[in-house]
This record gives sequence, structure tokens and C-alpha cells, in this order.
Amino acid sequence: MAGFNGARIGLLESRMGAELATLIRNNGGEPRSAPSVQEVPLNRSREVAAFIDRVTAGSYKFVLFMTGVGVKALFKEAEELSRLDELLTALRATTTVCRGPKPIAVLKRFEIPVSIAAPEPNTTAEVIRALSGLKLANERVAMLHYGERADEMAEFLVSQGALLDELCLYEWQLPEDTGPMKALIGEVIDGKIDAVAFTSKIQVRHLFQVAGQIGKADELREALNNKTVVTAIGPTCAATLTEEGVNPLIVPEHPKMGYMVKAMADYFTARTSP
Repeated sequence: MAGFNGARIGLLESRMGAELATLIRNNGGEPRSAPSVQEVPLNRSREVAAFIDRVTAGSYKFVLFMTGVGVKALFKEAEELSRLDELLTALRATTTVCRGPKPIAVLKRFEIPVSIAAPEPNTTAEVIRALSGLKLANERVAMLHYGERADEMAEFLVSQGALLDELCLYEWQLPEDTGPMKALIGEVIDGKIDAVAFTSKIQVRHLFQVAGQIGKADELREALNNKTVVTAIGPTCAATLTEEGVNPLIVPEHPKMGYMVKAMADYFTARTSP
């Protein structure tokens, strides 16, 4: 059996969980899926209407998109306000900044040019570097957050004197059924899981939140460090694991699921080779 050689891989991905499980399975692994996040839309029609007013008036030096889900939520809200075409036309004439490939893909689908794209690994640090040299003092900028406020990014913009408008159109919450997460925690502690793959920082926080609720956070931490191959899709996810006292063993060269699965498969192939 190629790749994972039958290794049992814990997955916490929700939105792309089925696709990730298929990648694991196709590479000879046995996925154990425990969705850890639900993206809950927020009713922000008033804020979206005001945002559209300012975009169409040309008020913003740039609009920063942190996540593809946020862009989709913005367009959905605009459509419900019967103002989607107006927003799209205005954004095509606006300087747009994207943190990573997911917001870029959504914007391109709607034929909106991307003016500034942060390079890999698409963290806040790369966004800040991409904006270096821009005069921000007394300039109005807008930022569309991911499922929580991007504090570091917002604080940077404010520190540069920007007049910041913020939109958060959805939030990350625990899934309604945390049973699969509790089962995965038990399997990790019992040494029945060979690796756990984390594809976002919120997965780390939610896993330890649920482990804390059942009084097993310390046992989980010990098991992840001593019984399990922990993989983080990128540096932000890896840093969150480190903050929780867990040392990720694998961080792929590129922060994408395909590269992550390949890096894990290569590891297990090498470990089981004579």
C-alpha cells in the first residue's frame, strides 16, 4: 500500500473534509474525520449597505479581503440588498488586497482584478509586507475579516494612521455535534491515531476547547506530543499548536492541502521503509 501504508489519520477539517479524506484514502491512509468548525453567517445588512455606499463613492484607498468565505458572504448580503451589481462594478475600480488564494479565486470568478496579493505562506506578516511603503495615514481602508477579528492586521493598519472600517460577516463556532471530536480525542489519547492534520488555527483551539470540557486537555496534549504525528498546514496553524504546548512535526513547504497530504505520505513512506 503506497504513501500512508494504512496509517490512521485524524482530520478536523469541516468545509473541505470530504475532499481531504479522499486525498488521504487515495494515498493509502485511513481517515478519521471529526469536523471541528461551523461557519455561521451574521446578519450585517446595515453594515454591508454602508460599505457599498463608501465603495461606490470611491472612499477607500484599498479593500482588504482576508478570506474567500468572507467574500462570498459579502456578495450574498449585497445580492439580498439588490445591490450586487453595484458593488461588483465599484470593486472593479477599487484597489483590492488579498491575503491568499481563496479570496483571489472568488474575486476572479466575478471578474474583479486583484491589485495586491500577499505571497505564501499567506499569513498576516506577508500582508503587512505587501502593504509596506503605502501611505496609510488619514486614508480610509476597509478590511473584511475571517471568522473572527484579525486583531494583528487591524492593529497594524490603525498604527499606520489608517481610518479603518471593519466587516465581519460570519463567525467560527463549534459544530452542533461535538461527538466525533470527543471520539477522536479519545482515540488520540489511547494511541489509536497515527497522525492528526490541522488545516487552520481555529481547529486547534476548538479541539482543545472540547478536550477541556471533558477534562482531557492535558492528556490530549501529551498524546499529541508523544504518540501522534502532528501536522500543521502552515506557519499560523503551527504557531497556534505551539501556543497550546504541541510541537508540530510536519509543516509542508506550501500551505495547501495537496502539499500537506504529500508531506505526510512521504513521512510515513520513509518511516516504514526498510
